[in-house]
Amino acid sequence: MTTVNIGISAEHREAISQGLGRLLADTYTLYLTTHNFHWNITGPMFNSLHAMFMTQYTELWNAVDPIAERIRSLGHVAPGSYAQFAKLASLPDAPQVPPKATEMIRILADGHEATARTARSLFKLVEEASDEPTADLLTQRLAIHEQTAWMLRALLEE
Repeated sequence: MTTVNIGISAEHREAISQGLGRLLADTYTLYLTTHNFHWNITGPMFNSLHAMFMTQYTELWNAVDPIAERIRSLGHVAPGSYAQFAKLASLPDAPQVPPKATEMIRILADGHEATARTARSLFKLVEEASDEPTADLLTQRLAIHEQTAWMLRALLEE
């Protein structure tokens, strides 16, 4: 591979890429869980949750490519296997037996909050490296995960 000279040190590019790999793993794991729940939702909230989960997994699917491509732009290989994602993700895999709707909602809200924490944990490093494109990507992801977590939590209130 040719040398990457974009004004960010090799050490910073590697550390940021590792952090983005964790964000990619969280995003992909959350995508799979959300898609699983979309397929397996039952009960009185079926129609609304089936549609909501589709909107959410589509947004997550569209998020994985920009994260992976940012890792590549920094000169590193993006993780892309289930085994790598399982090692890197901060959230658990989807339950093997689909839970009830309210538990699905709670699991997804927790997943969005965990993914937001993963994104937020990179800001100090990204700011230190003056990596504005990654900061922009992180800001966009944070806004989406925080808003989605809020909307899911709102469904759990009585």
